[in-house]
Amino acid sequence: MSALKILVIPGSLRTGSLNARLAAAAAYQFTQAGAEVTRISLADFPLPIYDGDLQTRSGVPKNAVNLKRMIGAHHGVLIVTPEYNASVPPLVKNAIDWVSRVQDAHETRGQVFRERAFAIAAASESRLGGTRSLAALRVILSACHAMVIPNQLALSFAADAYDDMDRLKHPADIDALGALVRQLIDVSQRMM
Repeated sequence: MSALKILVIPGSLRTGSLNARLAAAAAYQFTQAGAEVTRISLADFPLPIYDGDLQTRSGVPKNAVNLKRMIGAHHGVLIVTPEYNASVPPLVKNAIDWVSRVQDAHETRGQVFRERAFAIAAASESRLGGTRSLAALRVILSACHAMVIPNQLALSFAADAYDDMDRLKHPADIDALGALVRQLIDVSQRMM
């Protein structure tokens, strides 16, 4: 059996992002659990705001195809999203919208969402830890027919959650991330 491959996608491009730091902490835990991890930046896949007329005129942008193929090369995906106005940021929603439009010749549209497990996490300086963005992201991914695992992580007071190596330092946070990592690995292995 091939090595389990996990893709980690931080949903923020901001320097010092609490969510990019959570993505780094998660990538470390996945690696410690034996998974082969790829962590990307959505900055490497710039996309215009989704527009059906643009798609009709020009087709799906090459970066959407590349991002879809990156997702497709992995068995499991973790999306770590900030919370903007009680929902997901446009960067995350737009990437999902474009990827959902990609259809390679040998597959049905959206097949990349149906054939792998997804996990979701958020980090916030607030007490809620991004729970509202997680609820919105779960709905968006479910609408794409993605299998989103039940475990999720809403990291509260995230400005004080990391050590100097960008790893979580509080035992409860470490345990919560560990449970998410184990469940995504387990479900991804069963779907291989």
